[in-house]
Amino acid sequence: MSYNTSQPHLMQDGVAFTVTVETIDRQCVVTRDAIHALSNLKNVDNDDAEMMNLFQAYETTINGVARRLVSAGVTGSPLIMRAATFSAPRTE
Repeated sequence: MSYNTSQPHLMQDGVAFTVTVETIDRQCVVTRDAIHALSNLKNVDNDDAEMMNLFQAYETTINGVARRLVSAGVTGSPLIMRAATFSAPRTE
């Protein structure tokens, strides 16, 4: 399955997008659950237009996290970003 596009686009599992880190393009997918978690809206309708609107509202955060993951050497093609990806680490 190809995710090769420069524009974010909706998929069954979430939104596919590309980030560039040190001249390397990396395909990523942020899941629907992750987008819901970012928006703190647990009971959001999975309407495609609404999902893209939520992605666009949090796109800066999503892209920033994706770039940091790529820079840290996290593997996966595409790089899958789930709700846990955006959870704050616990401090004891």
